[in-house]
Amino acid sequence: MAIEARIRELGYRHQTLDKAIEDENRRPGNDSLRLNELKRQKLKLKEQIEVLRGARAH
Repeated sequence: MAIEARIRELGYRHQTLDKAIEDENRRPGNDSLRLNELKRQKLKLKEQIEVLRGARAH
């Protein structure tokens, strides 16, 4: 059950980053460095979620 909780937590953080990326894209003169960092963090979370889902399946 701990894996499920961790997946939910990472999923929530992933959604939060997605919202932050959308907000940054809407800003006039958005910060490309910030966008890249947010996207990198989001990808890292996605990878962690996939690893946990794989572990859960076994």
